[in-house]
Amino acid sequence: MTHRKLLFSVLALLGSCFAVAQEPIKPSNVSDSGISAKARSIHDSALIVDTHADTPQRFLDENFDIGSTDPNDIGHISLDKARRGNLGAEFFSIWVYPETNQGHFAQRTFDLIDSVYEQAARHPDRMMMAFSVADIERAHKEHKLAALMGIEGGHSIENDIRLLRDYYRLGVRYMTLSWSNTNEWADSSGDINDPKVQHHNGLTAFGKQVVVEMNRLGMMVDISHVSDRTFWDAIATTKAPLIASHSSSRLLSNHPRNMTDDMLRAVAKNGGVVDVNFYSGFLDENYRKASEEIRKEAGEAVDAYIQRQKTEGKPVPYTEIDRIEREWAAKIPRPPLSSLIDNIDHIAKVAGVDHVGLGSDFDGVAGATPEGMNSAADLPKITQALVDRGYSAGDIHKILGGNLLRAFREVERVSQEMQAESTSPTAK
Repeated sequence: MTHRKLLFSVLALLGSCFAVAQEPIKPSNVSDSGISAKARSIHDSALIVDTHADTPQRFLDENFDIGSTDPNDIGHISLDKARRGNLGAEFFSIWVYPETNQGHFAQRTFDLIDSVYEQAARHPDRMMMAFSVADIERAHKEHKLAALMGIEGGHSIENDIRLLRDYYRLGVRYMTLSWSNTNEWADSSGDINDPKVQHHNGLTAFGKQVVVEMNRLGMMVDISHVSDRTFWDAIATTKAPLIASHSSSRLLSNHPRNMTDDMLRAVAKNGGVVDVNFYSGFLDENYRKASEEIRKEAGEAVDAYIQRQKTEGKPVPYTEIDRIEREWAAKIPRPPLSSLIDNIDHIAKVAGVDHVGLGSDFDGVAGATPEGMNSAADLPKITQALVDRGYSAGDIHKILGGNLLRAFREVERVSQEMQAESTSPTAK
């Protein structure tokens, strides 16, 4: 869940905690300082997969070029930063803000998808579109960033299963069943306590149909953002492993976006993966409480700006919202990097080391990440921290991407099996 999305959800009275951003951060220039030869060797030999980055908003609204070498760019993702961090595959988030896109969710979805393709077309020597585990592995061998896509919020399908199929054909390989808004078929954690919102007690019959169709297509079911009841319905319905593309531990930060230990164990039993979100408010309880204390004032500041723009008939630029967020961010100190590692470690202990991965939420938290995690270039620091905690090279490779690839491969297998069954003579 992106930081700016959290702000938007406050403005929409969805009841989610306001996630403040941080003061402007200078771009990271990661060197080998602080990274041991052992950690460097482990990191450089891994195929690293991150399951959530909101950079498409920048592609579309700022005309940001992922090939940018601007030393003043404070974004988390660029091709240079990805290369320095040995990031091999990125799932770019296709997120449509419901409040400002009423009546044209699909159009915005298509535009964001197109923006990812355009970036890959600009940099064919360093980046390629990927649609399968095999594609990710091929990109890795060719030393290119594998670009994948995940839709964040089931409202993008506009209650039409045919749109879901269209998105799959265009390359979308996961969909978050809800964003912070409850849609017509899946309850969200973002507004679950709002009496003005009509809820469904989890997934509706159509929502369960969506999950099964995702299984058939080979699209991973993502349960980040959903309500607890929706989570359990999805677990009971899916025929393939599911993922939490960007969620952390509720025990360590008591936010409804995070997962309880019972949920972690259920994902493990399902064969899925929990990809840890790097947003400080989902990692650190003290940070979460501090952000809640200023939520109302910060929300009002952004709301006043948005209303002023609307009154004057002007658009609401992404860059201005980001600027306001960062101003408020300066009021809260960033937690240490250990808060991120604590979440990885806890999930590995509860769910098992085969069921935890990375779901950074890069470019979606406006800098509100722990100390030292300023961009994709800083990913080696995670490997060093895991080495320091006694994790083996094999287990670190699993956390950095191997677990996600294993789950994705099983999703592909289930899809092939379901499609074969549907076309067999006995199925007719």
